[in-house]
Amino acid sequence: MKRFIPYLVLVIAGLWIGMSWIAPRPRSNDFDVRSFSRLPVLVGGRIKPLDTVARNSLLIMRGKQSLRLANGGKMEASRWLADVLFNAPVADTYQVFAVANPDVLGILGWAQADKRYCTYAELQPYLAKIDEEGKTAAAMESAKRTPFQTAIYNLRNSLILYQQLKSSIHPENTTEFAAEIQTYAATAALKQGTTALTQDARALLTAAAARYEAQAQFAYMLAVAPPAEGKAGDWLSTGTALLRVESPQAIPASVSAFANMGDALRKNDRATFVRAADAYADWIGKEHPDVNGRAAYELHFNLSQPFYHSMVLYVAAFLLACASWLVCPKGLRHTAFLLLVLALAVHSFGMFSRMYIQGRPPVTNLYSSAIFVGWGAVLLGLVLERLFRDGIGAACAGMVGFVTLIIAHHLGSSGDTLEMMTAVLDSNFWLATHVVVITAGYSAMFLAGLLAVAYVALGVFTRMLTRETAQTLTRMVYGIICFATLFSFVGTVLGGIWADQSWGRFWGWDPKENGALLIVLWCALILHARWSGLIRQRGLMAMAVFGNAVTAFSWFGVNMLGVGLHTYGFMDKAFPWLVAFVIAQGVIILFSRLPASKWSSFRNADRSDLYAAGFKPAA
Repeated sequence: MKRFIPYLVLVIAGLWIGMSWIAPRPRSNDFDVRSFSRLPVLVGGRIKPLDTVARNSLLIMRGKQSLRLANGGKMEASRWLADVLFNAPVADTYQVFAVANPDVLGILGWAQADKRYCTYAELQPYLAKIDEEGKTAAAMESAKRTPFQTAIYNLRNSLILYQQLKSSIHPENTTEFAAEIQTYAATAALKQGTTALTQDARALLTAAAARYEAQAQFAYMLAVAPPAEGKAGDWLSTGTALLRVESPQAIPASVSAFANMGDALRKNDRATFVRAADAYADWIGKEHPDVNGRAAYELHFNLSQPFYHSMVLYVAAFLLACASWLVCPKGLRHTAFLLLVLALAVHSFGMFSRMYIQGRPPVTNLYSSAIFVGWGAVLLGLVLERLFRDGIGAACAGMVGFVTLIIAHHLGSSGDTLEMMTAVLDSNFWLATHVVVITAGYSAMFLAGLLAVAYVALGVFTRMLTRETAQTLTRMVYGIICFATLFSFVGTVLGGIWADQSWGRFWGWDPKENGALLIVLWCALILHARWSGLIRQRGLMAMAVFGNAVTAFSWFGVNMLGVGLHTYGFMDKAFPWLVAFVIAQGVIILFSRLPASKWSSFRNADRSDLYAAGFKPAA
């Protein structure tokens, strides 16, 4: 019976994941926004479903992808966006804006607190003040802003985004948009004919044109799909599309559909809203099947949350692998291995889904690099676990998978992680070769470093670092560093070839280039020291731990310098975490240099074990 328990745990975990892939049904007294959620629009050069627009917008404004209502209830992002687009007076009462700085609350005359969620209606009287302070902060370099300036700058940007969203479909304060555009189109048709326009008709056209032109300039998204076979550049804002209308028959299907949805929402007519959304989704499916398919797939990707589920499974696998060293080693180890396989499968689904949605290789920015680094490290950890079957590979794979996805989660807190590439990066061939290969080197270095940390932790604090375990860890670290050396060297050379084609020089001592070279040189130094006998087990582990710091600097640190041709991933708020990580690696290295008497696992070791570890046995 015991041998079936790991598979039972695997089935339960699979069912838990599968349940999350089912789209939630609306509450009986609310609008069904499932069809609305998958309608495609063009934002930032990429076609995405409205659900993605809603999630990213809420993430920027509130720091979360859902909305907590004043009564304690929860509202999904797409339902919130429907109110923002079509029923702004209601949306203005939602607590959307997170103010996490007491000084910002103070200048607004409110009681200071660590954090407060505000409505647009509450902030509206202070818009001019926020705009003034935000402009001052925007004129400064981000690294020189005070916490107050950073907070007011972010709040100003959130308010601008919110105002743009409100004007994305029709001008604010619109009540009967479907009737308005019909009247406008009929009047425009008269202008094209021989009938002389009355003064009222001319005034109507002039006022409407001014409204639609202002809406077109301020709209956040382009919601009007082109005719069949149209290109991304053919998408229009509703204002621009209406300015081109010359008859009621010429009103684009997109404009009519959104007008009907908006009118139905304001009238609380749920059935009409759903019919309009379904009809428009069917039209998009016929006219633009590829666009519709990708939008629907991205909606499914959003709902499934693969990286969140992977994080949970990685933690569970790590805990089970650690527990296997204390009780039921075979059963818990096997369960941990199966959960890791499932976690890697879900992780892979998320990564390959991003590739399909974006039409790019797996690594395109810092966020996706974190996803790929974790994926590669977990894959290598599973191989080690399969070879050695001692739980160490599983524990390290679970830890590195969880940590890298946590890093990705925080990197993705600023909005869309599938944004278009920086011009020099916009090459699928080099993204699939140089970037992927060198990022695989990052994966290997971090896994080797984590294995080295495990060696030090087990040796100093426990009696579990036996001769066999120490030898196994040494073989693991050595093999992974060989892998890292190859991939880091090849990736660096490919980067030079790319630089030669993009910038006209193979090597320019750019900070990112120097960081990649540091990894190659450090790997070579480790291998040389090992081959020549300069280091034994402890020395190898200490150098592998320092490899974590070298790799972190190359991956993140050089971007924070704010100079060179690779500053597109600059994140000043990550700098304290990078410094803390490097200090932590230094502390671990100091632990590795403690004398044998301070190592729990080596206090009673024989001379051969002490010699193999790199200690000097007593005479």
